[in-house]
Amino acid sequence: MSIESLAKLLVDQKLTLSVAESCTGGGLSSILTSISGSSSYFDRGYITYSNQAKIEMLQVKPDTLKQYGAVSEQTAKEMARGAIQSSGSSLSVAVTGIAGPTGGTEDKPVGMVCFGFCIRNRCFELTQYFDGDRDRVVNASISFVISTLINELSA
Repeated sequence: MSIESLAKLLVDQKLTLSVAESCTGGGLSSILTSISGSSSYFDRGYITYSNQAKIEMLQVKPDTLKQYGAVSEQTAKEMARGAIQSSGSSLSVAVTGIAGPTGGTEDKPVGMVCFGFCIRNRCFELTQYFDGDRDRVVNASISFVISTLINELSA
């Protein structure tokens, strides 16, 4: 599954995509715009590393962050909803997690990444656990987003 496959699906279905990134720090946006013609499907990316950025740019509720934390399915879903509402894109993706090597806890270990997707008027969230160093966690997160979008858009 490749970015080219995803790009073709987005173009063929006349869809636009916005992303809200935390732990991937712009890496997802970079991959999504790495091929010629990406402006036909990629609308915008929000890099919201801090809680304040999530609140200001994506309308994540402060109470959600306080109750569940930045790395949670609840926050990921609110990030995805905020991205789609702010952009008017057809679909959105949000990524928030702990890439490491620091920052992990027993409840939220390094490698835990939460995703929010808003696709075809349906929003859902998922959590994945990836092994490896910071780069591996980030790259695995990006690959997971691409494969999930391909699977959802091919269904």
